[in-house]
Amino acid sequence: MPKSKERCKEIREEMRNTILQKSLLYFARNGFAGTKISDLSKNIGIGQGTIYVYFESKEELFQEILKIANSNEMLKKMKLLVNMPVSAKKKLRMLSEMVLNRLEKDETFAAMIALNTQMLLEKNEAYSSEETTYQTKLYNYTFKIIEQGQKEKSMVDGSSMKLVDYYWGVVYLYSLKRLFTSEYEMISVDDLERTVLKG
Repeated sequence: MPKSKERCKEIREEMRNTILQKSLLYFARNGFAGTKISDLSKNIGIGQGTIYVYFESKEELFQEILKIANSNEMLKKMKLLVNMPVSAKKKLRMLSEMVLNRLEKDETFAAMIALNTQMLLEKNEAYSSEETTYQTKLYNYTFKIIEQGQKEKSMVDGSSMKLVDYYWGVVYLYSLKRLFTSEYEMISVDDLERTVLKG
């Protein structure tokens, strides 16, 4: 008995979602430059041509993955957090708890962090850190919290963007540990906050 149009559409959506989810993890582990469609298709367990049925190129697939990574619910929570009428120190605590909790429980979140960080590094090696980091919402929201904290004198003086780099650099390290190792000790909220808090 032939499949209905609806079932065919469901199967196509399921395959597209499988490709996107497995590609997110693969790109996070290998970077854009280190990913070949032939290797990716083997990792997913499908033919190389199947990927091209859904995506015209590696670039198009990667752009779709970035949309998934950047439409994450955590970004929505961060946006709300930044606008809350509380101290920057409290915002940082809430952000750190949210990040470490997600990192411990969700491999896809670890992949998203790794992928965003790799994009900063791969986009254009000639760019300075400050120019590239402004392109990600994670960094932008954290920058606003740190800038507020510096005005309130609860966070370290100096370049707010460098402090954002330190903070997310530590998160990136633990994201890589989450993706590449089976045994590691998760950093504490206090340890993570030491990257930016005074005293």
